[in-house]
Amino acid sequence: MPATGNAIQERLDELEAVKESVLAGPDPAATERQHAKGKLTARERVELLLDKGSFNEVEPLRRHRATSFGLEARKPYTDGVVTGWGTVDGRTVFVYAHDFRIFGGALGEAHAQKIHKILDMAEAAGAPVVSLNDGAGARIQEGVTALAGYGGIFQRNTRASGVIPQISVMLGPCAGGAAYSPALTDFVFMVRETSQMFITGPDVVKAVTGEEITQNGLGGADVHAGTSGVAHFAYDDEEGCLEDVRFLLGLLPSNNRETSPVVATDDPADRTTDALLDLVPADASRSYDVRAVIEEIVDDGESFEVHAGWAPNIVVAFARLDGHVVGIVANQPAAMAGVLDIESSEKAARFVQLCDAFNIPLVTLVDVPGFLPGVDQEHNGIIRRGAKLLYAYCNATVPRISLIMRKAYGGAYIVMDSRSIGADLAFAWPTNEIAVMGAEGAANVIFRREINASDDPDLVRRQKIDEYQSELMHPYYAAERGLVDDVIDPRQTRAVLISSLAMLRAKHAELPSRKHGNPPQ
Repeated sequence: MPATGNAIQERLDELEAVKESVLAGPDPAATERQHAKGKLTARERVELLLDKGSFNEVEPLRRHRATSFGLEARKPYTDGVVTGWGTVDGRTVFVYAHDFRIFGGALGEAHAQKIHKILDMAEAAGAPVVSLNDGAGARIQEGVTALAGYGGIFQRNTRASGVIPQISVMLGPCAGGAAYSPALTDFVFMVRETSQMFITGPDVVKAVTGEEITQNGLGGADVHAGTSGVAHFAYDDEEGCLEDVRFLLGLLPSNNRETSPVVATDDPADRTTDALLDLVPADASRSYDVRAVIEEIVDDGESFEVHAGWAPNIVVAFARLDGHVVGIVANQPAAMAGVLDIESSEKAARFVQLCDAFNIPLVTLVDVPGFLPGVDQEHNGIIRRGAKLLYAYCNATVPRISLIMRKAYGGAYIVMDSRSIGADLAFAWPTNEIAVMGAEGAANVIFRREINASDDPDLVRRQKIDEYQSELMHPYYAAERGLVDDVIDPRQTRAVLISSLAMLRAKHAELPSRKHGNPPQ
């Protein structure tokens, strides 16, 4: 017998009640506890991230099927994770958000399968995925099944790497194996005081090593943004954090087959950058902030720095030139004289790889005195870890332009995207000094005996330094040998970069057929 009109209405009323229950969450007290910690609920976070009214939820009625340790009596809808898709500035974005009010956001079998589904959907649709993390790890009551759920997430994170942008937003605790999913993604955002990441917590650390430390001291936002380099960004509140996630998504393409959105600008492409004459001192021993140089060159002075708190001797940032997104890598003379070391090499290498994966052209601003000398650097692997940056540049097929502003010494000059490792174009300012090493060090090596044997070593040393500079370090030496395409007026920097990138926009380069490379670790 077909259902009567009243029966259909009863079912619709029942459905409406169930959906209202899903949206309301477990109970008002749980929501109050979440807010008391300074934290938003999963749905509030999704609403902040996505365009208003754009969220489409997937599997809101999912429940776990576990029957042990009292779980059979507790089967809330969603199983502690909200999943679905929506838009950010009109572009499709997938999202999953742990709901700490349900089982502390802990991952069980059904919970994991929902995340697996949304990751698969994101990859198939070719759209970014954002995870809003606030969970207590694996659901202990479900045993090894929960652990297997993490394995499925890790496998999908890896498969989607370099295919779609993956962003992890840490809004609560993330401990143990759960921390490896964010580590596999492209960007990690953290909120101070409320989010922590660590493999073993303070209690385990104390039991094993005797060290006492707080959760934030062990794995808080500032620790990972400034010391470990695990986090790319740190914020004081969730609202500011999610606002910048939206901004970053606007700089990235949806997938590796597309390019970043182009934004119209009123900043003229041929604008002269007169301020650069004063921003960068001609004296190579004087410091300056390279971020001011970037600000002068890019559209409307706006850039988005990545990893600002970690390895400050190199700056990596997204910006636009004539409306097109570029990735900028720049030595920072204001920190450690801009020298390359282990951390700055790894920071820049990861950024170069990401830009190459997502078709973002690279502009490298060079002012580097060399690699940092020291026993610690050598013993901790500056050779293999510095080689990561070399590998990343050599492997990159996107348009690449380098600009030598002042110093470019030794192996660090080669590593910073020199022509010899495949930069499409290399420019230099008249203040450039490209050499194996600084004139003073070179003179001391080449003319050591002559200097020591002279009656006036200081005078002879000065003469030999001047001789070396005039012979091998004048601003046109590299250009005369084809290692620099042109020496340009600093005031024309923006115009030269924009016209060069326009020419390179159709660049197509292929790597040899291979399963994958074997980069230095």
